[in-house]
Amino acid sequence: MPYTPSGFFCDRLIRERERRDGEGSLNKPIRFNGQDYNVLRQEYLQRKSLFEDDSFPATVESLGFKELGHKSNKVKNIVWKRPKEICENPQFIVGGASRTDICQGDLGDCWLLAAIACLTLNEKLLYRVVPQEQSFSEGYGGIFHFQFWRYGDWVDVVIDDRIPTFNNQLVFTKSAERNEFWSALLEKAYAKLHGSYEALKGGNTTEAMEDFTGGVTEFYEMKEAPKELYKIMKKALERGSLMGCSIDSLVPARFETRTVTGLVKGHAYSVTAVEECRPSQHKDAKVRLVRLRNPWGQVEWNGPWSDNSKEWATLSKAEKEKLQHQSAEDGEFWMSFEDFKKNYTKIEICNLTPDALEDDKIHKWTVSVNEGRWVRGCSAGGCRNYPDTFWTNPQYRLRLLEEDDDPEDNEVGCTFVVALMQKNRRKERKMGANLFTIGFAIYEVPKEMHGNKQHMQKDFFLFSSSKARCKSYINLREVTQRFRLSPGEYVIVPSTYEPHQEGEFILRVFSEKRNTSEEIENRIEADHPVPAPASAGEESEEDQQFRTIFQEIAGDVRTARRTNKHFCDMEITANELKNVLNRVITKHKDLNTEGFSLESCRSMIALMDMDGTGRLNLQEFRHLWNKIKQWQGIFKHYNADQSGSINSYEMRNAVNDAGFRLNNQLYDIITMRYANENMNIDFDSFISCLVRLEAMFRAFQAFDQDGDGTIRLSVLEWLQLTMYA
Repeated sequence: MPYTPSGFFCDRLIRERERRDGEGSLNKPIRFNGQDYNVLRQEYLQRKSLFEDDSFPATVESLGFKELGHKSNKVKNIVWKRPKEICENPQFIVGGASRTDICQGDLGDCWLLAAIACLTLNEKLLYRVVPQEQSFSEGYGGIFHFQFWRYGDWVDVVIDDRIPTFNNQLVFTKSAERNEFWSALLEKAYAKLHGSYEALKGGNTTEAMEDFTGGVTEFYEMKEAPKELYKIMKKALERGSLMGCSIDSLVPARFETRTVTGLVKGHAYSVTAVEECRPSQHKDAKVRLVRLRNPWGQVEWNGPWSDNSKEWATLSKAEKEKLQHQSAEDGEFWMSFEDFKKNYTKIEICNLTPDALEDDKIHKWTVSVNEGRWVRGCSAGGCRNYPDTFWTNPQYRLRLLEEDDDPEDNEVGCTFVVALMQKNRRKERKMGANLFTIGFAIYEVPKEMHGNKQHMQKDFFLFSSSKARCKSYINLREVTQRFRLSPGEYVIVPSTYEPHQEGEFILRVFSEKRNTSEEIENRIEADHPVPAPASAGEESEEDQQFRTIFQEIAGDVRTARRTNKHFCDMEITANELKNVLNRVITKHKDLNTEGFSLESCRSMIALMDMDGTGRLNLQEFRHLWNKIKQWQGIFKHYNADQSGSINSYEMRNAVNDAGFRLNNQLYDIITMRYANENMNIDFDSFISCLVRLEAMFRAFQAFDQDGDGTIRLSVLEWLQLTMYA
């Protein structure tokens, strides 16, 4: 979905300012939709009424947009009710939150529920997402809140407790205890975060795992799993990592179909334990076991080590107690690690960030987070298959400073994980948005360019091969991969597979040792060579033609308005400037232009008008014309096909040739402001852009008296500056 500069860029500046003030941290989460839980709760308690959330109302719009939309028969009999209308003595949490509190309803969000089940294994993480102080008795006002990690920030989401029901039963997630509601309310808050319940249909467990922790997820395909997978899983659970797994279904129509062994294809499971036991018949050998949970709260594995299998008879009572074995149709079951590898096709492990780990003995990652955006026509360059535009993608400089303490296989290097996540695609589903196919490549920066923060140009990528890259471009919310490279400087280039696809993303780098990553942002500066006015003897034929035309137009005006001093000094207005320029420019057939617009000429006068008259004298006009000739040469260079326009991706080079060094945000603005629907910039727009840049740089430098790169303007000064430019 496209953004306007006034909307997106102002919002981005506000978000950056909030972060500087500590907003978005665990201790100071951003209030989603601006709603403050404590203020609202106090307000409704004083009113002695129950909160009703206008930003996520009890209507069809909150249910969905297609299968749960207005035209769906599924929603006709749904009634929104508060827990006190559903049962007697409703409780937020009964006997502690556990994985058995999560049973899937009529929404295809098993991926979310599998992650919630994992979350219950770590109380610190759980009660960060599900604040404990909430209840249906003391201080009850019909309002609850939950906290999620959202693209680099923690957000606090407020909801009312009206939940969709059918025949007085919850339609979506429910607890095994009929009077327990924390899981249903958590699902509602997550649905609000994404715009509707239907937006939660279908997904990957890792998405919710990361939204609950701010962690980074690594995928393992069972057929390509490392030999030490059991050790990796055991160590991950000991570190508090969240873990999910699934069985791929090759035939889409058979998604979520039960096999003869009781396992379900195309369905998300939680891994809740990894243990070893010693059966009596295997005195010298241990059996490795994995405990899993089906979010349905039923339908379990019926093979070896299932709830009622003969294998349990071989264990001592102490072993059974250690494994917490019980025979119950609760969706949870054990199976051997070998059967686990045979039956499941992939596993996902969500590694936690330092702020999620309370044990100082646990190894912690260092994390850097970068926000970015692909803008059609400017920085949405596509993958390496598109060399003409690939280089325009956002670039991030990675500095690997320290090698690992305990290198594996005697390989030295720096271990790090790159995670590229696209933003807001789930929320924008109702507008037809699908996940982009995304990926990234990593290039080594030559030593002579270390410390140089300039954007790497096209030739660099044409003649350099990537040092590392993601395994494949894929249409997941996040693409993640672990690498080990030698210390040095690298550049990470995240992209969509196809060019011209516009969207926001977040790039995170997790490393075991001290390393840094940052967006390559060119220093914002401009060269201001003032062309020396040519002497009469040096005038070209074109210069003489301009002087003649200028005198002719200014002279005509002087005759008509003999009493006006400005005109006696031979000055021209914007409209007259338009006539002067177009009489000459239109003779340049290779520019394929209809000439300058009146608005462009007004901007030119604002740039060159040193005495504030709103007109140009001959000397000011000569300065302007010299600039236009210089810019015209640049335009012709990039207009090699003489089509009369230049491709917007080439604009950053053209702007650089004109003496301006800008950053990616400014190039984005230029593209949106001056490119047409085909992402081309014509001659008039090109000159208008450079005139505006020149004028704004000149004005800024005039106000920046101490040269520190910061100015302070009053409202009047700001409006005077921007309205006339």
